[in-house]
Amino acid sequence: MALAPQAGAQVTRFELTGRPESAFGGQEFGAAGRYERLAGRATIALDPADPRNAVIADIAAAPRNAQGRVEASADVVILRPVEAARGNGTMLLEVPNRGRMLALPLFNESPTAAQGREPGNGFLFRQGFTLVWVGWQADFAPAAGELAIRLPMLEGVTGPMREEVVFDHLRNPAPIPLAFPIADNASARITVRARWDLPRETPADLAVAVANPREITVTRPAGYDAGAVYELTYTARDPVVSGVGFAAVRDVAAFLRREAGDANPLAGRTRRTMAFGVSQSGRFLRDFLYLGFNEDTAGQPVFDGLMPHVAGTRRMFMNSRFARPDKAPRSLQDPAWSADAFPFTYAETQNPFTEARDGLLRRCTASNTCPRVMQTDTEYEWWGARASLLVMDPGGGAIGLPDFVRAYMIAGTPHFSQPGATVAANPVCALPTNPNHAGGPMRALLSHLDAWVHDRRVPPPSQVPTLAAGTLVEAARALPAPVPGLNYTGIHVPAAQSDHTVIPPRELGRFPVFVPRMDGDGVAVAGIRMPILEAPLESRTAWNPRAEGYGPGVLCPLMGGVLPLAATRAAREAARDPRLSLEERPARGPALRAAAERLAAAGFLLPEDVERFPRE
Repeated sequence: MALAPQAGAQVTRFELTGRPESAFGGQEFGAAGRYERLAGRATIALDPADPRNAVIADIAAAPRNAQGRVEASADVVILRPVEAARGNGTMLLEVPNRGRMLALPLFNESPTAAQGREPGNGFLFRQGFTLVWVGWQADFAPAAGELAIRLPMLEGVTGPMREEVVFDHLRNPAPIPLAFPIADNASARITVRARWDLPRETPADLAVAVANPREITVTRPAGYDAGAVYELTYTARDPVVSGVGFAAVRDVAAFLRREAGDANPLAGRTRRTMAFGVSQSGRFLRDFLYLGFNEDTAGQPVFDGLMPHVAGTRRMFMNSRFARPDKAPRSLQDPAWSADAFPFTYAETQNPFTEARDGLLRRCTASNTCPRVMQTDTEYEWWGARASLLVMDPGGGAIGLPDFVRAYMIAGTPHFSQPGATVAANPVCALPTNPNHAGGPMRALLSHLDAWVHDRRVPPPSQVPTLAAGTLVEAARALPAPVPGLNYTGIHVPAAQSDHTVIPPRELGRFPVFVPRMDGDGVAVAGIRMPILEAPLESRTAWNPRAEGYGPGVLCPLMGGVLPLAATRAAREAARDPRLSLEERPARGPALRAAAERLAAAGFLLPEDVERFPRE
């Protein structure tokens, strides 16, 4: 069904691939009843002269249609209550992560991240949310069930490009896929480093060959392990106008919220709107806000609430020519990527290297379109995505958050763990991996955000490490005593100011980055501490060193670690382990339940999640 919106709308066509289909086999979800699924494609047409679009890099150079507008088409999926009156009136738009739907694995503990066809525990549906996904990213090949966007291309345009690769294997030669076609085979250059902070090298046995316009092959030199950093530079061609992806989310969300008539499948259903994104998509939301996209082309707010999850203080390498939306530096990679650009936090601060003053809320403040923001991070982001810069200025001083911004850290939790994950070995990491899943606290926090935008019920105070409380410290002082086998060395990802007018970028200086103060088990003392941390069988850290042979001495990206506790006091004393043994700790069952009840009293766990913990 091709549905035509009203004249003048930014969404010029909303095409459904068939009629709504029953979701989840007709399962009932409490008061919200049954759900149905709609899938289709939205076409947007942007006026390059509109100042709300002019912020998009290269939009003035993009090809235009007969009406002088720049077009793109985005995949859209909607899950809505069959009976509109039984929903809660909130449209929750998830920004897909590389085309995937991660809200369902996180909130509903669904087993997969594609297609939105498994209800899991049904949480989002029992709450009555209408769920929407809009494709925004074009630099990947979508698999079945993944959402993407078709963006305008600047055909024939060339420019310098940089790739950085850590193979984590020793196969030789090794291919490197190119984000953009190579324009000149002779332009390909490659260097290698054992670690990003060491000098670039070009040993005699390092070579590069162009296999095809979208792939080069590296002959790897002797003497470097699987974690070596390879940096490729070349002349690329045919960039797409990636910043249009921001406008696609803005315009489709505004259309679904406000467009009247049959063209809009959510007409009359939406009283408030919220946006959510995980990792890359959380960074998208921070940039969406910073660049002013929460103001639609009619000057109205798009989202009432934003929930960027596990973004730290990163943004996107997206609104530029030859953009790389998928890129964010990880230890052991160079911190000079554009995803790590100032400003880092919501309050206005000053960059000591450029003297610029800026903050993520600057544009929405000027247009009076700022949403309520609830930024949620696992503890990993405070090690791997320099989240301390949320509450520190770039000179190292303490700062607060605006009244309509909250920040929460879920302690002892890795970047993202699938529901039902278990402790597992990973050859790249020195420790087995931490499977802690953040679903329980995240369900409570999403409920608070919905109440905040619905009837202005103020959520609990921010729960993050701070300088004032002494829970945010220099990395060298974070662990109170060495723990045999934990191998803590203060590793974390730094933050740098870099000059991007040259390739590779030239570092101009470092911003201070602090990390959470830990307890004796190696877990942050601040933040939301789940029951498993209060009655543990092992240390479950949010960080994990890389293993020997894989670039040791830096973080294993996105992973936390696990180190079992000694069974008895005698065993721990023999091992010189400062952590209390299992026999020295309270009975585990009652301790878990008591911790869950404390979290619920503070607003960080729902009653249904408390009941997962037996009283004995």
